[in-house]
Amino acid sequence: MAHKKNRNVGIIGIGQTKHSSHREDVNQPELIHEAVSLALKDAKLTMKDIDCVVHGNMELFEMVHSPDLWHVLGTGAYGKDSIRITTGGTVGATLSCASDNLVASGMYDIVMAIGFEKLQEGHTTGGITNMACPLWFRKIQAGALTGSSAYDVEREFGLERANRASLMYRIIMDKHACLNPNAHRAFGLDFNQVDDLIRTSPKLVGELKLIEMCSQSDGACCVIYACEKKAKELSKTPVWIRDHITAHKEENFTIFGYDRKYPVLKTHKFAAEHLFQRNGIKDPLNYFDVFEMYDPATWWAIDWIRDFFNLQGDEHLKLIENKEIMIGGKMPINPSGGVIGSNPIGATALVRVAEAALQVRGNAGPHQIPTPVNHALASGFGGTMWTVMTMLEKELNW
Repeated sequence: MAHKKNRNVGIIGIGQTKHSSHREDVNQPELIHEAVSLALKDAKLTMKDIDCVVHGNMELFEMVHSPDLWHVLGTGAYGKDSIRITTGGTVGATLSCASDNLVASGMYDIVMAIGFEKLQEGHTTGGITNMACPLWFRKIQAGALTGSSAYDVEREFGLERANRASLMYRIIMDKHACLNPNAHRAFGLDFNQVDDLIRTSPKLVGELKLIEMCSQSDGACCVIYACEKKAKELSKTPVWIRDHITAHKEENFTIFGYDRKYPVLKTHKFAAEHLFQRNGIKDPLNYFDVFEMYDPATWWAIDWIRDFFNLQGDEHLKLIENKEIMIGGKMPINPSGGVIGSNPIGATALVRVAEAALQVRGNAGPHQIPTPVNHALASGFGGTMWTVMTMLEKELNW
């Protein structure tokens, strides 16, 4: 059965800063103000038109309590209804879901979502490792999860093929990032460097290499959502939110360690299957024109492609090896350069939605897909195996 909303919701404004390892030229409200100003300009609106502001970041990373109160200097939320959201790495995706729900419910006509992070001003590792009870809630950490994914890929497909697929994916993301003026890391890598990178890239543990991991970035993203009536009045090219889904597990998913018979990362597959089933999509690989995927590491990315599209055997590796995930390929993944290219955590998953919407509108810039984009998919990941998926459409015809 197709997913039904009380009201249709469209994206009418998008703003995004240049992402960088250090934005020492601005403070937090000023950084946010850059994205807000761009989104308002894109939508041809002022703050007077905004009914509600939804703000999100990982406050433990900058270690500023209730930062939305300070950030009104940049968000423009003073005197307006405002909500603060934190859900880990999925903050940005949850911002999008909440904004869509607030508008669809009829509570507000126009909602502004703002995701941001200024990681240079805090201590990310400290924030992660000290945020929960060390006795009960630290069964497994993000690094261990990446390692287990890499180990599984290596065991299933062999070390050489797995290594090459991981580096191929990394180079493709870098090529995309080089086209995106907002991307943080754009090195100019080329495919003839695969063997050199396997041999020379600094290793973290086992086959996990530094270049395969995401960065820590400073940046902000702002997206404006409007009800169907307002969206059609205010925008010539609204991008419609068709559906979204959230799935996550408690942190105590197992107390017996890692066992490949009971994979820890099932939320991607669960979310994808339910989202596609209720929207009548039987072949997502052919239905969607672009996928902005939350890819915090290459090893996760190559494994997750299989989960999201329900691929069998080595189909996901062949997509990478044949460069079918590049701009112009069968399934372009992360034309923006992805999370590996830029990772301002509180904004990262909202950037996925924003970049997917830009592709649908056809004005993403140098990294725009050359063929028409009618159906787009975006994902977010973080927290306790927390997955968010969002479907975007060019037309209201579902």
